[in-house]
Amino acid sequence: MPLLTSDVPLCEAHDLVMLDLDGVVYVGADAVPGASDALERCVSHGARIAYLTNNAARPAGEVAQHLRDLGMPVHDDGEVVTSAQAVARMIAADLPSGSRVLVVGGPGLREPLEAAGLVCVDSAEDDPAAVVQGFHRDIGWRHLAEAAYAVAAGLPYYASNLDLSIPTPRGTAPGNGTLVRAVVAATGREPLVAGKPERPLFDETLRRTAAQRPLMVGDRVDTDIDGATRAGIPALAVLTGVSDLAELAALAPERRPGYVSHDLRGLVDHHLAVVVDGDTSRCGDSTAERRDGTVVLTGGDPAATTSVRAVLGLAWSAVDAGHDAPDVRLGG
Repeated sequence: MPLLTSDVPLCEAHDLVMLDLDGVVYVGADAVPGASDALERCVSHGARIAYLTNNAARPAGEVAQHLRDLGMPVHDDGEVVTSAQAVARMIAADLPSGSRVLVVGGPGLREPLEAAGLVCVDSAEDDPAAVVQGFHRDIGWRHLAEAAYAVAAGLPYYASNLDLSIPTPRGTAPGNGTLVRAVVAATGREPLVAGKPERPLFDETLRRTAAQRPLMVGDRVDTDIDGATRAGIPALAVLTGVSDLAELAALAPERRPGYVSHDLRGLVDHHLAVVVDGDTSRCGDSTAERRDGTVVLTGGDPAATTSVRAVLGLAWSAVDAGHDAPDVRLGG
């Protein structure tokens, strides 16, 4: 798939901007530089915003307050949509109200389950009707063992998400998917999943907003971009988190995002067409060239969206012509 274009600021072309959080808006406790200003500019253009997170550790209200503390525009706690809320809706649709659910997770998972009319329990001996697992930093062996006992007994098994890792200020750390793998390895059973790249989190957001022209913004190909593609939603990939430009350059056509930028400032940029001519490309004032298997920026501001597009568009053209995925360089 080639890069898509927008002759107006990208946020104006969509009636909802759906934002992943970790690696897009913040990393750990700190805001991604420039994120607050970019989102305020989006709002000034009339954009609606929804904040989507696969991380089920914190309740939506706590996440919303964290975003406000970082200077992000959040007018209502309902603008935050968590995988815990999505999985709670899944379970409530499958079980009668008042059913007991064995919970491996923290308040971020328990609150939406209780709000959905379900009763949270902690042990396989508490007569649960299902098991649900979501990330929390305090999860240990005893919690995983209780889940394994119940899952092995045949109870329905759900997970908020399967992210193997999470970004932190100190680096990459194990995510919920890593802990889910322990239960799967012990029982041989896979869970039903709510978070990206599966559809329930997207469906929960669209149900809540009634959006007709949403845009997904994310930093991870395997969750944000793949999930948006499966849901039929165009995506903007930003380079402030997990997936870098080299990973994007090597993607097969069916997994490519429609848009790419360094960070959230790409939401208020025009996304101009990339013109490829052999081993060169041009996007606005930016130019790139393929030399000995490497695509390099030869003209333009390395931080500009046009520069990222020129380099990536040329890299994809080379891959589509049968060449190996090139190295990519925006500077040096």
